[in-house]
Amino acid sequence: MSFFDKFPSMSRDELLDFKKNVDSGFSEFTGEYGEAIEAFFDPLLWFLVWFEKLLLSTPWPIILFIVGALAWAGSRSIKIVIGAILAFVAIGYFGMWVDTISTLAIVSVATLICIAIGIPMGILMARSKYAQALVTPLLDIMQTIPAFVYLIPVVMLLGIGKVPGLIAVCIYALPPIVRLTNLGIRLVSKEALEAADAFGASYRQRLFGVQIPLALPNIFAGINQTIMMALSMVVITSMIGVAGLGVPVLRSISNQYLALGLLNGLAIVALAIIFDRVTQEYGKRLQKHRYGDHS
Repeated sequence: MSFFDKFPSMSRDELLDFKKNVDSGFSEFTGEYGEAIEAFFDPLLWFLVWFEKLLLSTPWPIILFIVGALAWAGSRSIKIVIGAILAFVAIGYFGMWVDTISTLAIVSVATLICIAIGIPMGILMARSKYAQALVTPLLDIMQTIPAFVYLIPVVMLLGIGKVPGLIAVCIYALPPIVRLTNLGIRLVSKEALEAADAFGASYRQRLFGVQIPLALPNIFAGINQTIMMALSMVVITSMIGVAGLGVPVLRSISNQYLALGLLNGLAIVALAIIFDRVTQEYGKRLQKHRYGDHS
């Protein structure tokens, strides 16, 4: 057999030794630092549990009112408000209220975390070419690597529960807000920046008074995509003990319950449509304001 017939590779024993060394090294790291890492995430777990209990203990009419108010604040469309309220009424009528609220809790907290991390990271990338060169490959990896791959080390470190699921959601949903914040700030016209400089604006004043306001349509487009990607992780996170609409979907797959899977799948779709329409309409309003169209 010639050199070109078989691709050169490690021997079976060498490959086994390499895998064993990686596994044993990570096991030692988990045993030594696992408790400290869990303690670091305890405040996040407390906040997630508190927020979920708060939503579950809130009477359903108040939840419907809040949903309608947020839909109106974002979209200014009575059709979207009515559609959002009717979707939640249908969800409750078909017995999916508790699972939906649990899903809302983890998606909301994950979105807040992604916004808190993603917008500053996008600003840093827009400010520094070196930061962009460093962060962009990481974002590529986060978007392309299968969720099951990074679930393995997260579960080994933190076990089964809400926090590993939340971390998995954040890893998957973070890249859009980072990329679009970076893009939005880079697209701010040079004329606007030169005008700010001409008035003697400092870097902070130029950032918060000119760049971020003009980049808001792109930033909200990133938030929209982050929410959509967080919702798409609902079923996967149910595999590691995260309560929500993904649990009955997973159960329906295991037991071939068509109606159960269909109803809960449609509930996820309804949430995605509501979030998508509201954030898109808000982004369009910002876009009109940006270009002076007040019609």
